[in-house]
Amino acid sequence: MSVRTRDRLGGRAAVVGIGATEFSKDSGRSELRLAVEAVRAALDDAGLTPGDVDGLVTFTMDTSPEITVAQAAGMGELSFFSRVHYGGGAACATVQQAALAVAAGVADVVVCYRAFNERSGRRFGSGVQRREPSAEGAALGWALPFGLLTPASWVAMAAQRYLHTYGLTAEAFGQVAVVDRKHAATNPAAYFHGRPITLADHAASRRIVEPLRLLDCCQETDGGQALVVTSVERARDLPHPPAVIVAAAQGAGRAQEQMTSFYRDDLTGLPEMGVVARQLWRTSGLTPAGIDVGILYDHFTPFVLTQLEEFGFCEQGEAADFVAAERLPLNTHGGQLGEAYLHGMNGVAEGVRQLRGSSVNQVPGAGRVLVTAGTGVPTSGLILGSDDRG
Repeated sequence: MSVRTRDRLGGRAAVVGIGATEFSKDSGRSELRLAVEAVRAALDDAGLTPGDVDGLVTFTMDTSPEITVAQAAGMGELSFFSRVHYGGGAACATVQQAALAVAAGVADVVVCYRAFNERSGRRFGSGVQRREPSAEGAALGWALPFGLLTPASWVAMAAQRYLHTYGLTAEAFGQVAVVDRKHAATNPAAYFHGRPITLADHAASRRIVEPLRLLDCCQETDGGQALVVTSVERARDLPHPPAVIVAAAQGAGRAQEQMTSFYRDDLTGLPEMGVVARQLWRTSGLTPAGIDVGILYDHFTPFVLTQLEEFGFCEQGEAADFVAAERLPLNTHGGQLGEAYLHGMNGVAEGVRQLRGSSVNQVPGAGRVLVTAGTGVPTSGLILGSDDRG
């Protein structure tokens, strides 16, 4: 049974530092070096030193272990280290883990990081290759023999059903791509800086897996991103206004699989994100009307639409019109379609920038930001807010 009560984590920790490498297609250096560069940049941004850090959190899909990053970055003793599973679904959960450690007094300063050569090295978009046998991977045995070999093919199944159910065309997905690329075009850090697209461009892009086209799919990126989390009290003495963790949640739905949850009664939603949404609203006391900016995980455009519907910003089947009308500022950094694919960690950083007032596409008066993690997998989400007591 899902959590049905307001949790006590909200308001006890904050993101106080953000740092990243450049985003590229060929970094020319190791993933460890990318991680350390991002971590040091985040600490510099927070006005802290490696010696202040006593906790690290990353993803299970990471080649740079916490103790190795600590050594390479010049940190000392660690009292907390943790990893979160399920690929991009871990992005916001790394911050949740850090906040839990800080709130419990297990650690004082926790750094969350993600770094990979996802274009020049391992390419997740290439699909299942040389997978070790596991109970977790057994579910793929029901999909791979029928040609569902890549993330795009897994998402295409749900995307096709969504279009059929609501009588839509693939232009619905194009609305997301256009908005993301519009914001990327004005973001100097984005790979697609200066390159907006139109719906016609989306429709003309080559087919990947019906109904998905190239411009429905996120990038493959080399780079690193890190975030620094500490208590709200300590945050008030640091250089930047804190991005308070108002609420944080993880979620897995019934009949949950990794990207292949095809045996549910309905393929048009994201039940795991529904679990996250209910807990975020419950803990924060907010509703969709209270959110100023949405940073929604966009590895594939269809799942941005279903996230908006799961969170209650609009009715089912109406998200494309919601996006087209720009009723909510969305992925103001350009998202993973336009800025970079860093498993959603760059999205958390953009949420922090919005609250600081330093985004290149700043939303005036932004005080509450919703950030989500990977979709189609067990996932996570955050509501970040300004420090109302600061």
